[in-house]
Amino acid sequence: MDLVRLERHEAVAVLTLNRPDALNALDRATLEALGGRAAELAADAELRAVVVTGEGRAFAAGADIAEMRGLSPTEAEAFSRLGHDTFAALEALPVPTIAAVNGFALGGGCELACACDWIYASEKARFGQPEVNLGILPGFGGTSRLVRRVGIGWARELVLTGAPIKADEALRIGLANRVFAPEALLEAALAAGRTIAEKGPVAVAQAKRLLLEGQDADVRVASALERATFGLVFSTRDREEGMAAFLEKRDPGFEGR
Repeated sequence: MDLVRLERHEAVAVLTLNRPDALNALDRATLEALGGRAAELAADAELRAVVVTGEGRAFAAGADIAEMRGLSPTEAEAFSRLGHDTFAALEALPVPTIAAVNGFALGGGCELACACDWIYASEKARFGQPEVNLGILPGFGGTSRLVRRVGIGWARELVLTGAPIKADEALRIGLANRVFAPEALLEAALAAGRTIAEKGPVAVAQAKRLLLEGQDADVRVASALERATFGLVFSTRDREEGMAAFLEKRDPGFEGR
C-alpha cells in the first residue's frame, strides 16, 4: 500500500496520508514515506503548490501509539528526530504547502498541519496536542511551531491541557485560516494552489523563504534579508515579464527564472 499517495493536478500536487484504518497515524514507515515524497517534490521544477490531506475521516490522529509504546528513551529520541526531519523537509519546500485538514489532526497530525504554510479545515476537523494524556509531550514540533502559529497563551493551553478544539475555535485563534464544508475542502485548497501557480515562481519561493527565515530573526536582520532578496529578484526574467504584462494590460507568462 502507498502510505503517502501523490497525485498531480497540473502544477499542484496533492499528498494524501493513506492509513485510513489507523486514522493515518504517523508511524516510522509513514514518516519515511512522507519524507521521500518531500524529496521528490523538491526536485520537481514544474511544481507550484502542494496540498496535504488525509484519507478517510482523519487528517492524522497522531503518532502511532502502538509503535511508540515499546520505545526506549534512545529510540524515542530517534523517532522524534525522524518526525522533525520529515516536517522540516516539507516546510522547506520552495513552493507553498496547504494543509487540508479533513478530520482529526491530533498530536503529530496537528504538528504536521503546522509544518505547512497554512491550514484550511473542514467543519468536522478537530485539532489538539493530547500527548500529556499519555504521560508524554509533543515530539514533532508542537512546542515550537504551535507557538508561532497561535501565540504562547493558546499554545500553553493546548499543550498543557491536552484538550482538543473544533474547527471554529481553530479559526478564531488563528490556527486555521479558513473553514469549509467537508465536501468543499479539497477543492478550496486546490483553488488556492492554482492561484499560486499563476504568480511568479521565483518571487513566491523567495517570499516563502523570507517568511520562514525572518520569523525568528531580529527585525534588522529580517529587513536586511528582505532588501537583498528584493534586489535579487530584479535580475530575473519573471520580473521583466511581470512588469511588462502589467503595463501592457495582459496576463503574464512566467517561466520560473
